[in-house]
Amino acid sequence: MPAIGITGGISTGKSTFCDCLREIVPAAKFFDADLAARSLAELPEVKQEILGEFGGGVFSPDGDLNRAKLRAIVFADAAKRRALEQILHPRIRRQWMAQAERHRDSPDFFFADIPLLYETGGETWCERVVVVGCSRSVQLDRLAKRISLKDSEAEQMINSQMALEEKIKRADHVVWNNGDRATLMEQAKSLVALWQEQSWKKS
Repeated sequence: MPAIGITGGISTGKSTFCDCLREIVPAAKFFDADLAARSLAELPEVKQEILGEFGGGVFSPDGDLNRAKLRAIVFADAAKRRALEQILHPRIRRQWMAQAERHRDSPDFFFADIPLLYETGGETWCERVVVVGCSRSVQLDRLAKRISLKDSEAEQMINSQMALEEKIKRADHVVWNNGDRATLMEQAKSLVALWQEQSWKKS
């Protein structure tokens, strides 16, 4: 099975969609870019690069990264956001490309859940790309609840990414997630059935 990229906007429901896929195809392999970023930020050499770029203010006295402080800085300053992306994204890309390569000849699905897939040009490594979308009002509401943000801060975070409309234009498949999980699950089932049929025809 080829690599299938999963992307969308912040708080549009990518993780929930991947959970649905895990239920439908339990043998599938997944790469989660957000989890990879969290793990990378714990590595001494990455911490050192973050310290050099952002200073000691984003670390606790014990040397732990203060993710909330770092997030506030990068979403308020595009240059700082790009600097953090340059520290993390080449490493994230190497990880997921290595995993995709290992699964290239596997009969199992390989899904790469990468929020900034289009922003980093990662779609060129995917056979198919699914964009998980929802309305702006639902997205704002979910994001503000998820990390206790003011509406203006949530808007700022959403606006820092490529417009969802642009991602939808580029997508091979669009999953709309304005409703409940059951509705999302039905869409996931339809896509898996389609991919399995296409794979069977190819073989």
